[in-house]
Amino acid sequence: YLVFGNMTLFHLIAGWIGYLLICLLGLILIAFLCFCLYIKYIHLKYDHIPGPPRDSFIFGHLPTIQREMSNDRVVHDKFLEWSETYGPVYRINGMHVVMLCVTCPETTKEVLMSPKYPKDSLFYKRLFNLFGQRFLGSGLVTAQNHDEWYKQRRIMDPAFSSLHLRGQMGAFNERAERLMDKLADMADTNTAANMQHMFNCVTLDVITKVAFGVELDLLNKSDSPFPNAIEMCLKGIVHSVRDFTFQFYPKNKKFINEVKKSCQLLRSTGRQWINERKMAVQNGEDVPKDILTQILKTAGKGMLYAFVLILTGQETTANQLAFAVMELGRLPEILTKLYPTAPGTSRFIPNDIVINGIPIPAGVTCVFNSYVCGRLDKFFEDPLKFDPERFHPDAAKPYYCYYPFALGPRSCLGQTFAQMEAKVVMAKLLQRFDFSLLPGQSFDVLDTGSLRPKSGVVCNIRHRGQTPAA
Repeated sequence: YLVFGNMTLFHLIAGWIGYLLICLLGLILIAFLCFCLYIKYIHLKYDHIPGPPRDSFIFGHLPTIQREMSNDRVVHDKFLEWSETYGPVYRINGMHVVMLCVTCPETTKEVLMSPKYPKDSLFYKRLFNLFGQRFLGSGLVTAQNHDEWYKQRRIMDPAFSSLHLRGQMGAFNERAERLMDKLADMADTNTAANMQHMFNCVTLDVITKVAFGVELDLLNKSDSPFPNAIEMCLKGIVHSVRDFTFQFYPKNKKFINEVKKSCQLLRSTGRQWINERKMAVQNGEDVPKDILTQILKTAGKGMLYAFVLILTGQETTANQLAFAVMELGRLPEILTKLYPTAPGTSRFIPNDIVINGIPIPAGVTCVFNSYVCGRLDKFFEDPLKFDPERFHPDAAKPYYCYYPFALGPRSCLGQTFAQMEAKVVMAKLLQRFDFSLLPGQSFDVLDTGSLRPKSGVVCNIRHRGQTPAA
């Protein structure tokens, strides 16, 4: 009887488990069918907008984008191809999400110059947390509400004003001089220089000194974890934003863990620097008149966000300097390639609008891609030609199709900083050195969210007027 009772109990439990599993599978199937119906609804709502054929019903164009990324191609070249084929506004689908790629100047002006179009929550929420690890948090970039954003921008603006930054020119010049000394040593010893690496070091040295009063001296110390941590975070952003399924593949676990550790490093270091400065101010100590001190005068919170934002922002200046050296190398392979380091921006459209005569229902994200606009011959004659005269003060100004720092009230906070830094470094470099690119390099571009030369721009350095070695 005991054995029979146990068998009965076992069958009863097994039956209930089987029943629950069937119910669970049924619920999953119903949820999946509802999701498919919602995707179909989205297709019906937006399919009147031109666009390339979808790769699949569910994943839309995501397989094409992932294929471009996995082959180390610049995904913006695919966006350029689609823009030339489908016109000034075209649709990209990814599951239930629709994005519109827009090159129409009138719409660019209307959307980017107005505060009523917020930043896209789908993208910027992924900057709040990166693979579940807090990254930018609530701050200037991720704020969706205009009033909340405006309050934070007013706090940050004085610290990045031309007036305040001119007072920091000593630090700009001193760090640039350290780079010149390093390059002079390399010229004397006929040592090739990886200019991408050198520019990364000097721009990070400048920003940590000017913003936080911290000496890193990366040009002479190669053991700092910061450059790699910043690069890992930027790579993590790319995968998180462009591939919603990336974190679910076991093969990506190691990379994701490295990204999380990098986020933790940047935030913990920032917390330490900020707390030390706050303590110094409270104790009445003399503190540097840097960006951190300026912001602490008015900001009660959000400082850690500012720290992470400033550090990751330095990379675009380094990339632009590296591209400039590539151009000045005067090699045929590169004279037809110009790259904005920050390829574009996006905005959410909360109300119905019309773009180029096409009605656009509310609830969609518009992407404005300066990489694409800069390659369209309807905006720029012979767009791939290296022609600095395009930007002569007397030349006609591009009409809302050239925006390397974005446009409108949410344009780049660090624009003045980046331009000052780049001018100081490049002016000193061109005054003192000649350089030539080593042969055999690839002139491909690496897409890590921002764009950079893939080869590192390895050069032979010579003092100005020095005869090249035979």
